[in-house]
Amino acid sequence: MRDNKTDAGDFTLPGEAGYEELTLELADRWGADAIRDSDGTVLSDKILAADYDIYSTICLIRADNEWARAHRDKLQQNYLKSQPAVAESDRVEIDLLRGFFREQFAVNADDDPKKWWQVYDRTTGQEVPKDQWTFAADKGTVTVRQVRKWHTITVNFLAYRIWEAISMYNHITNNWDREHLMPIDPIHPEAQKFILDYLQKWLDEHPRTKIVRFTSLFYNFAWFWGDPSVQRFLYADWGSYEMTVSPRAMTLFAQSRGYEMTSEDFVNGGAYCSSHNVPSERLLAWMDFMNEFVVQFGRQCIDLVHAAGKVAYLFYDDHWVGAEPYGDRFKDLGFDGLIKCAFNAFEARLCAGVSGVRTKELRLHPYLFPTGLRGEPTFMPGGDPAGDARRFWADIRRGLLRAPVDRIGLGGYLHLVRDFTDFIEAIADIAHEFRALKRLHAEGPPHGAPLKVAVLTAWGALRSWVYVGHFIHGMELYEITESLAGLPIQVSFISFADILRAGIPQDVNVIINAGRSGSAWSGGELWKNEKIIEALTEWIADGGGFIGVGEPSACRHSSQFFQLAHLLGVDREIGLTLNRTKTAWTAAPGEHFILQDNQEEIDLGQVEGIYVLSREALVLAQKDGSPQIVLNSFGKGRAIYLSGFRYMPQNTRLLHRALCWAAQQTEFGAWTCSVSQADCAFFPASKKLVVINNGDQAAETQVRGADGKAIDVRLEAYAMEIIDW
Repeated sequence: MRDNKTDAGDFTLPGEAGYEELTLELADRWGADAIRDSDGTVLSDKILAADYDIYSTICLIRADNEWARAHRDKLQQNYLKSQPAVAESDRVEIDLLRGFFREQFAVNADDDPKKWWQVYDRTTGQEVPKDQWTFAADKGTVTVRQVRKWHTITVNFLAYRIWEAISMYNHITNNWDREHLMPIDPIHPEAQKFILDYLQKWLDEHPRTKIVRFTSLFYNFAWFWGDPSVQRFLYADWGSYEMTVSPRAMTLFAQSRGYEMTSEDFVNGGAYCSSHNVPSERLLAWMDFMNEFVVQFGRQCIDLVHAAGKVAYLFYDDHWVGAEPYGDRFKDLGFDGLIKCAFNAFEARLCAGVSGVRTKELRLHPYLFPTGLRGEPTFMPGGDPAGDARRFWADIRRGLLRAPVDRIGLGGYLHLVRDFTDFIEAIADIAHEFRALKRLHAEGPPHGAPLKVAVLTAWGALRSWVYVGHFIHGMELYEITESLAGLPIQVSFISFADILRAGIPQDVNVIINAGRSGSAWSGGELWKNEKIIEALTEWIADGGGFIGVGEPSACRHSSQFFQLAHLLGVDREIGLTLNRTKTAWTAAPGEHFILQDNQEEIDLGQVEGIYVLSREALVLAQKDGSPQIVLNSFGKGRAIYLSGFRYMPQNTRLLHRALCWAAQQTEFGAWTCSVSQADCAFFPASKKLVVINNGDQAAETQVRGADGKAIDVRLEAYAMEIIDW
């Protein structure tokens, strides 16, 4: 039973002028202690005068469209690759913006194309000499001469962004009839002066604001929109740096680092700087350069906020690029808080794990918009926002069971909830559960197994818990990370460079490597470095554990496609050894420790062409004659191959047991639920057991403590219960 007098605080409510009674009623109902504005809303004097902390949103790079219009050469830019054109003669004319959203981009005709652009023959992979092409600014076309017939030609060109991407998205989603906001680039001294002057004036005009919520700093993640009649979104990556590029930035980089970046460093053949790609040393240097600039100028902005007696929060989703919350410089920005919009457990863990800020807040979903991110109905006929909220919270709660944050909140248009009373009740329940978990964490951390996992990727700790945005089903590493986020184990993230520099950390028990061949997650050509192979082979031979998923250590390099095939006991046939007789195998009969809780058909996904190398390897599961789970011992250590991974309760339990087996810790069962649909955590300081049901059906489970005591618990769908132990 909730007590609204004591069950309050740690909640940020979106207010809305014109709906003062609703705002104040829900602030009381949900126990809010802060009221915020959102993109497209304002707070009235009545709301500002109420007894709540006021939390105001500011986006400095789209703050004043009049200044942006008067300084179009100071707009943000990025490189685009034109649509491929196949030459039907020795001459080809290319419309640069064909296929792109012409309301988002305009070709930059101000900076010398011959200095900053490149034309490529993609058939040969060679750059076309600059004297063989010309740019017609009035037509927005490039004409290329002396090309080879039937070769594919593209142009890497600079484009101004004439409509800021997040404002554009909100505008289109909500059918706004408003001026298109343009983003200015603070790399220019004139823009920096304008931003600092604007911010000071804004601070002076917002005396009642306590929390300044930066949305966010300067550069948005890469988001290229296409011709809406063909394809709305062409490319998006929430961790990518394409939108930080300009001639001035490239000039400053060359002065700082001693060499020049080129357009192809960003376009990368059309793959751009996607986080899925193994980052080049040049890209990493660019990211470091931009991080240095963002922190230096961002600190000036935050110092103004502090001088005004206010606190500064960073919204880690829009325009966060360059801030890098898991980078070494993040603490130097001086932010007081971090806000992360969260749909699931690994996003909750991402927020909880950031250091360098005092306050960590989750913005819950669904956002108070008529439709969701994929255009699905939310606060409109056909929508189920209450069901969405409970489902999202069930996933988020798994992460918060293991690591706490300080606050939760919502964003958007509050008036949309008026006709959804079940949503209002759902948020009240969620706020109650959040505060209960926060109180338990405040008394002491939950019990955790003495098991530490390191996830090995090309990015390492810089991309802890997040890779290219929100949860993308079908990407093995996302699926695994979501399972890991709710397990009672320690999770860290390491890179190949970390291993080369300092070796494998002594406290790590198991390393996970997962992903498709060539990706940053599997490692791509980084596996060609024999020192990586030597280090991992020695570590496993000495007793370490390794789990490879999908195409781990995959690289076309040696006689092995999986460079750790000798450890995993399997390799993948890619069409080069079809005449080789493969080792015969049969699935191991009977139950194994890893499968003891498995009561359903194993559903991991599958990679074709996997074959067993060693007669000592143990195949626990197969599908259509292809191994799905393979165990192999090497020296004193253990390795496991999984053909894929899909986040679901039974697979999360399978992964938990697999980690224990690989770490040679086969005591399993204390402080776990007997059914995989439920999770639990024991808080020793308060002697409280929290049991949660992650599913939409009632569940009955047994929980056994470390002392052997066991209790039976029945939970309704998505329910949580706190039990004295």
